Amino acid sequence: MIVGFIGFGEAGSTIAGGLAAAGVERIFTFDIAADDPRLGPTIRERARRTGTTIVESPPALARACEVLFSTVTSSAALAAANESAAFLERRHIYADLNSVSPALKQQIDRVVTASGARFVEAAVMAPVLPYGHRVPMLVGGPAAARFAEQMAPFGMRCDVLSGAVGTAAAVKMCRSIVVKGLEALMCECVLGASRYDASAHVFASLDESFPGLDWRKLADYMIGRVVVHGARRAREMEEVAETLRAIGGSANGG
Repeated sequence: MIVGFIGFGEAGSTIAGGLAAAGVERIFTFDIAADDPRLGPTIRERARRTGTTIVESPPALARACEVLFSTVTSSAALAAANESAAFLERRHIYADLNSVSPALKQQIDRVVTASGARFVEAAVMAPVLPYGHRVPMLVGGPAAARFAEQMAPFGMRCDVLSGAVGTAAAVKMCRSIVVKGLEALMCECVLGASRYDASAHVFASLDESFPGLDWRKLADYMIGRVVVHGARRAREMEEVAETLRAIGGSANGG
């Protein structure tokens, strides 16, 4: 098993580190920011820490690897597929782990399969930390079962949903309506309550109305996630809005 990562941010490098620890001996990555003065040192440190070899171009990554994970930003998912497609062959499996709409996953699928490679859509259903490469994923597409079988010996948790592309992405997008919606509500609640020194009373009331949840702890967690990953989550909600627009739903904001 030779694995490659397109993009080596937090998600890609964390999964790579887990796979290395689980026995994948050869891991490569191509990241367009590897030589960036600001971002490059972090990427190189991640590669050093995970035993990953940085290559200089998409064709070099395709030559080196059999399974490619696309772990870029959601806004770059299609561009990454277009960049890679010219160098893909029938031996490749291209797994897109980015949080994008079902329609965009299907578009990426068409780009990849036109090259002869096999496409797998993957929806990452929990924060990559602390799960690492064992983070729960929903996978779909004609090659999903084979992909899940290949990665299972290394501890990856892939639940095959469908042979069609789009179902896993739809689950991810619709779940995000609730999760990110709750995060937005929690931020508004805490900001408003803190202005009037009412936070303790608000949380006490929520604890009484919804017993079994530690609302203060939940607020700390959710707001912390928004602070650290706010830009990425905002971009994901744009994909959620696009998903709803595509089916005629209400999507006035994200």
